[in-house]
Amino acid sequence: LLFFIALLPTVTSTVTVVPGLFAHLSLLTQTPLLHLTLLTGFETNNKYEIKNSLGQRVYFAAEENDCCTRNCCGPSRPFTIRIVDNMGQEVITLQRPLRCSSCCCPCCLQELEVQAPPGTPVGYIKQNWHPCLPKFTVQNEAKIDVFKIIGPCVVCSCCEDVNFEVKSMDESSVVGRISKQWSGFVREAFTDADNFGIQFPLDLDVKMKAVMVGACFLIVSLPIH
Repeated sequence: LLFFIALLPTVTSTVTVVPGLFAHLSLLTQTPLLHLTLLTGFETNNKYEIKNSLGQRVYFAAEENDCCTRNCCGPSRPFTIRIVDNMGQEVITLQRPLRCSSCCCPCCLQELEVQAPPGTPVGYIKQNWHPCLPKFTVQNEAKIDVFKIIGPCVVCSCCEDVNFEVKSMDESSVVGRISKQWSGFVREAFTDADNFGIQFPLDLDVKMKAVMVGACFLIVSLPIH
């Protein structure tokens, strides 16, 4: 399946919507691709639009933070991001504590908690120390490792997409991808607006899809793209 933080148009699917607790995440069961677009980002609280593969907006996300934290802590600042559907109902909450993003500090690397619905943790993303590669581990609600996310050694998006591969724990198979999409020289050089995409299996558990969305937001927030 594919997810973009600028959501792509929805794709018709026969996957059954998860009943009860996760019914509000039903849109995640209907598309293998999402696009995420950063709408604002220069010394303001970030806002994002999430669209499906048809270009239809399915979610809107906004960061909650104060001016002092944004300007003093920079990209590594703690934050809460609230993701709402088109009816204004909050469906996912992302929480990141203050951490270091430098490979020189392996004891205090990035992590993010995904709640769906708000107040109910469904998974975690933790940055792994590596001298060259951006690496992350995706965990379920029991903090059991499920996937690895591995980025390129040189995370430069000059004239091409930057891909972070989502792999099985033994790294033998690729199960998805998070991409920073090249949007042209002028936009890359003179604006803060970025486009990201998420790809994952259509039959992936809806809770893990929500966690993958959180992983994309964590990558977006770090100065590694």
